[in-house]
Amino acid sequence: MEDVLDVYTRPYDPLRPQVCLDETSKQLVAETRTPLPTAAGRPARCDYEYERRGVCALFMLCEPLAGWREVSVSDHRGMVDFAHVIKHLVDDVYPYAEQIPLVMDNLNTHSPGSLYEAFEPAEAKRLADKLEIHYTPKHGSWLNMAEIELSVLNGQCLDRRIADEATLVAEVSAWNQSRNAAETTIDWRFTTADARIKLKHLYPAIEP
Repeated sequence: MEDVLDVYTRPYDPLRPQVCLDETSKQLVAETRTPLPTAAGRPARCDYEYERRGVCALFMLCEPLAGWREVSVSDHRGMVDFAHVIKHLVDDVYPYAEQIPLVMDNLNTHSPGSLYEAFEPAEAKRLADKLEIHYTPKHGSWLNMAEIELSVLNGQCLDRRIADEATLVAEVSAWNQSRNAAETTIDWRFTTADARIKLKHLYPAIEP
């Protein structure tokens, strides 16, 4: 926990951009009947029945100090999908970076091993060497600021029925562009000192 919190106290450095990564799923749901639009004194109405149309994965990358985030939509969220997100991060988003401190949870796919599943060994090592990985502790994914961004995305964009992947991509892209244009940052205030007081029970007790 303190390892992640220490990363958040580092000053902004364009050569070592601090990035948070998280992922989630979105169920695609279609209407079975045409919703009724709003009218005078009556809200919009839709039928409670719906049609399931599969699930899409969403990968969230964000650099809190820069007010930047990017959401990618995928059909799957396996090792290879994660590896391609990392390659995009290293080669397309931060090609100039000396190294990328990366905060993420310890999901089994979130490891350099996934890079070796997707790429040749030399390429996988090149990508892995550009990362400075910091894992959130077990049951401590709330320490990942990308989780905050996913919460905002869910509340502002995904809290309704979306029927197909093309619509999902369009809606997420519009949200992404708007939030980046505003350069919305995250005011993170929880520090190591706070953790040692508020989460004292999680620290080992040393007998005198």
